[in-house]
Amino acid sequence: MSADVANAANVIYRGMDRAALDAAYNNGAAVADSPDYLTRWRDRSSLVRMRGNAVLDLRYGARPRAALDFFSSGDPKAPLFVFIHGGYWQRNEKETFSFVAEGPMARGIDVAVVGYTLAPEARLSEIVAEIREALTYLDRRADELGFDRERIFVGGWSAGGHLTAAAADHPSVRGGMPISGIFDLEPIALNYLNDKLKLSPDEITRLSPLRHAGAGLPPLSVFVGGAELPELRRQSHNYVQAARQCGAAVELSVLPDHHHFSILDEWSRNGALTQALVRLTGTG
Repeated sequence: MSADVANAANVIYRGMDRAALDAAYNNGAAVADSPDYLTRWRDRSSLVRMRGNAVLDLRYGARPRAALDFFSSGDPKAPLFVFIHGGYWQRNEKETFSFVAEGPMARGIDVAVVGYTLAPEARLSEIVAEIREALTYLDRRADELGFDRERIFVGGWSAGGHLTAAAADHPSVRGGMPISGIFDLEPIALNYLNDKLKLSPDEITRLSPLRHAGAGLPPLSVFVGGAELPELRRQSHNYVQAARQCGAAVELSVLPDHHHFSILDEWSRNGALTQALVRLTGTG
């Protein structure tokens, strides 16, 4: 067998073999100081969680991680932004991402940060179901927590971007913000991430937002960093294109100076993500 034939035989996705496809989705390896970002996020989040406006560990489901934290802006008629953390559905926790609430709260938006069961303890279909359960829980407790149930918006980063798009058709949701998300699960099922996810053919089809891009979607603002891995950028571009072709109101913003981790710096009071959320919620 010639070298060219052997190389062609090893191609599994878009001209990539397994090693190349693994690297194409390894955000941590692509950003050398990614652990430093997580450390800073945890430090900032611990301060946010100590504030008097935080209501922590509200249980919305039966499993240990099926809980959320609520951060009030102080306005009983504020919109609510529901943030879903990333970690490729198999790592991280809600407590690391409380810092996301800083910018929105300063602009009059309440924030809920949702936890969920991680793979392999839960299949991806179960994780999506938990996010939808959390949205239903928040809708039912709007009066008690003090926000406008007619203005619930959902967003998330990385795997949370996927979960945002997968749950955006929930009847309580008025708009969404997927950030650096995954919208087609086919390459995920072929690389190292599937070691824990063990995606079934049905899950790949049913839970890939790209394949259901026009199904009852509210307005979406999709963000991706211009310095992210090419596959992440491609996923966002392809999803937005498919959604627009189906008539959905979906916008794409590429933040040119940001990679997969630095993009969350834009949750400051006047950052690009906070400003986009203000526009989406009609708060400004």
